[in-house]
Amino acid sequence: MPTVRTFVSAFTVLCGARTDLPDRHVCCVFWLNIAAALIQILTAIVMVGWIMSIFWGMDMVILASYKEQGIPQQL
Repeated sequence: MPTVRTFVSAFTVLCGARTDLPDRHVCCVFWLNIAAALIQILTAIVMVGWIMSIFWGMDMVILASYKEQGIPQQL
């Protein structure tokens, strides 16, 4: 959800919203906000993939320990 707000803030700058960068041109602030939103999207994708790989790794370790102990596995 923060990404949507960042995109909205980028367009509000074009409509005259005040920014923390008064010495920058409006177009520069707009593109900085767009870049920040895109970086947030890419970071979210990477974080989800990283968390999923941790869970898959934990599942593999658990299944391997079941096999080592001779416990029947249910998939």
